[in-house]
Amino acid sequence: MAWTKYQLMLAAMMLTTGSINTLSAKWADNFSAPGCHDSPSHTFSHPFLQAVGMFLGELSCLVVFYIMLCHDRRSPEPKINQGQSFNPLLFLPPALCDMTATSIMYVALNMTSASSFQMLRGAVIIFTGLLSVAFLGRRLVASQWIGILITILGLVVVGLADFVSGKRDDTHKLSDVITGDLLIIMAQIIAAVQMVLEEKFVYKHDVHPLRAVGTEGFFGFVILSILLIPMFYIPVGGFSNNPRQVLEDALDAFCQIGHQPMIVLALLGNTVSIAFFNFAGISVTKEISATTRMVLDSLRTVVIWAVSLAVGWEQFHGLQVLGFIILLLGAALYNGLHRPLLAKLPCWTQGEEDSGEREGLLSAGRGSVNEAS
Repeated sequence: MAWTKYQLMLAAMMLTTGSINTLSAKWADNFSAPGCHDSPSHTFSHPFLQAVGMFLGELSCLVVFYIMLCHDRRSPEPKINQGQSFNPLLFLPPALCDMTATSIMYVALNMTSASSFQMLRGAVIIFTGLLSVAFLGRRLVASQWIGILITILGLVVVGLADFVSGKRDDTHKLSDVITGDLLIIMAQIIAAVQMVLEEKFVYKHDVHPLRAVGTEGFFGFVILSILLIPMFYIPVGGFSNNPRQVLEDALDAFCQIGHQPMIVLALLGNTVSIAFFNFAGISVTKEISATTRMVLDSLRTVVIWAVSLAVGWEQFHGLQVLGFIILLLGAALYNGLHRPLLAKLPCWTQGEEDSGEREGLLSAGRGSVNEAS
């Protein structure tokens, strides 16, 4: 079936804004500028402030939801289903997970390449699958277990590629690259917990996706903004790149922005793109399919990788190609993208396998609604 112009626009928006989200965050990290009190020029290393900007983008989805709701109520036949009434505090636990995972990932992005950052986020499949079995009572079918094993293999290959490139490149120290990769994997465990919490406590209330994203964005923005105050006084030694070597120096960030206004453009790109990416992702799932959303999400990894190579942020490594292909295969199997091909075989019978993969697709479509970066 041919796509309509609106569906093509949504797919292009999701691919473009999803790519811009990671690339703009990495672009901000690559800037160097003096800080406060005429401190020497140093890189813009402010992951927690960047995370606040990302949650501001998610919060804007709540504004969009209420604008759409007001417009819908004025129409003769309202179409928006608000779902059941719910306690907004239900979103607090998943929002705390989102806040923690996002902050860790922005720290990791300072240490490793944008392409590896995007590829390693595929690890969320492993932990989401295992946690859904343990806490949601879900039964994974054979293809999903195979997908998880293949994803693990892909992560090993990407990690090996980073290990080899870390010895050759001057952009990142080998120790930083390894630490960054491990932090990304750790963040995916927390992101998987977030998805399980949403599945168990939030989605049974049939909350509108934009409202869900916006509510979590509200909690993340408020809590992390408040936490910037104690972070200003917590020393972390050599772990931090800011002159005062504290967990987060927001004042230093604003001083750097004053010396290098282009940083604002990178931060705005991150904030605005996450809002449009969430809207486009939700709309693609609704208007086309969750399968298409998974494919587009994989394609943005290719775009991020291509742009990073083109602007000289990283060098080409064949192992990364192999790792990406393996990760893509693992994600395809886990999300049931092979099912339409198998359905054409005369010996194929739709049964438990078909049901399990459809469940996996739905889970993937819901779980990636508030994906960060």
